[in-house]
Amino acid sequence: MQPQTDVFSLHNYLNSSISSPYPSNFPISTPFPTNGQNPYPLYGFQSPTYNPQSMSLSSNNSTSDEAEEQQMDNNIINERKQRRMISNRESARRSRMRKQRHLDELWSQVMWLRIENHQLLDKLNNLSESHEKVLQENAQLKEETSELKQVISNMQIQSPFSCFRDDILPIE
Repeated sequence: MQPQTDVFSLHNYLNSSISSPYPSNFPISTPFPTNGQNPYPLYGFQSPTYNPQSMSLSSNNSTSDEAEEQQMDNNIINERKQRRMISNRESARRSRMRKQRHLDELWSQVMWLRIENHQLLDKLNNLSESHEKVLQENAQLKEETSELKQVISNMQIQSPFSCFRDDILPIE
């Protein structure tokens, strides 16, 4: 660390006519090492010297100010964390409610689809039974048609009338 000084004590020491714009307890450091002499005598700059009395007052004030500032920063951070935590809890609660509503809707849809499926199965069974009945009736009618054709065919052969013969009246 560079040597530090009280500006006014150096000013009095050098008998310079330049007044400092800084308060007396404001430390100034130089980027160049000094051995107690002013490295800038021609330019009117003052070289720093170390004054522990002025530093202790400023150090105490800056420490308490820093502590207060740190405490305020911590309070702000804690307040933000608290707000974020509350916000996250509310968001999680809303998310759980949305999830529950969605689950309820899905269960409702499952129940509706089960009922519809049951109704469709009943219809399918009824149609299947009807189809079987129609197939049986159709088979029976085909059998009767075949028997009737045979009867008509037998009648034509035995009939003396020419109007009942195959070449005059087509039989299907």
